[in-house]
Amino acid sequence: MQTRPLGTTGPQVSALGLGCMGMSALYGEADRAESIATIHAALEAGVTLLDTGDFYAMGHNEMLIGEALRAVPAALREQALTSVKFGALRDPDGGWSGYDGRPAAVRNFAAYSLQRLGVDHIDVYRIARLDPNVPIEETVGAISELVEKGHVRHIGLSEVGADTIRRAAATAPISDLQIEYSLISRGIEDEVLPTTRELGIGITAYGVLSRGLISGHFTADRQLAPTDFRSMSPRFQGENLQHNLSLVEALRKIAEQKGVSVAQSAIAWVLSRGEDIVPLVGARTRERLTEALGALDVTLDDADLAAIEQAVPADAAAGDRYPAAQMSHLGTDR
Repeated sequence: MQTRPLGTTGPQVSALGLGCMGMSALYGEADRAESIATIHAALEAGVTLLDTGDFYAMGHNEMLIGEALRAVPAALREQALTSVKFGALRDPDGGWSGYDGRPAAVRNFAAYSLQRLGVDHIDVYRIARLDPNVPIEETVGAISELVEKGHVRHIGLSEVGADTIRRAAATAPISDLQIEYSLISRGIEDEVLPTTRELGIGITAYGVLSRGLISGHFTADRQLAPTDFRSMSPRFQGENLQHNLSLVEALRKIAEQKGVSVAQSAIAWVLSRGEDIVPLVGARTRERLTEALGALDVTLDDADLAAIEQAVPADAAAGDRYPAAQMSHLGTDR
């Protein structure tokens, strides 16, 4: 398995990470046994970075990862690096009620995550979204104290803009920023990516297949459950969906010419954007994991990249990546 640095202050990680959220929440029913088998298969293939959030199904995802880690040989368990987001506030009905980045809350969230994961430290810890009521310096400072005590190894950020990144980095060393980045979500290229590169901060890119939209497997007639995030996502609605799937078909022609899948070409494009970017793949089954790992063997030359850019230009997607209410939580400097 190829490796990449997680910024200048973070660890070496596998060139692809596994985003485990879909195994517990937001994308319809998932099979628990298959989810655990997929985590095992990822570790056996050399994937080291496992990404989760303490609010994914209210702790279910962390417990799932903990169960999977307990069942693998010690060598595989030791190679696993946990990346955890915290701070999102939930209620028993599954609702969302903001974010909490107060230092006391940071310590509280971490204590529960360590227990659910069954580990003695979290490798990368980050608040999921900026708490508008708490300066980022206070939140990062609290994580830094957890680093000093050995409960956390590295500090990350999630879905924040250039100004917040600079303020956080002035407070403590930041290993990476987790943010959405794909062929049809390229907003970080203007300000965020130049800032992280200037400061030596890596990128863990989620949504590299735009929640399955550009995987090549999503169809216009697919029925989504009300609990599936995509049933509310603007990019999956009506004319937006039709337009976005036309982009996928344009990408499919290029992929077929190279003898690879649409998903592999989309992941390979993200991999091509720089050694400081680690794509997170949200595979929920071993079949999808195998397909995603195949992207590591795809080489895109200049002609391929030019063809992809022509087929799916920047800003070509129709619809925002989140509903309007959730876009408001991405920070004023998004």
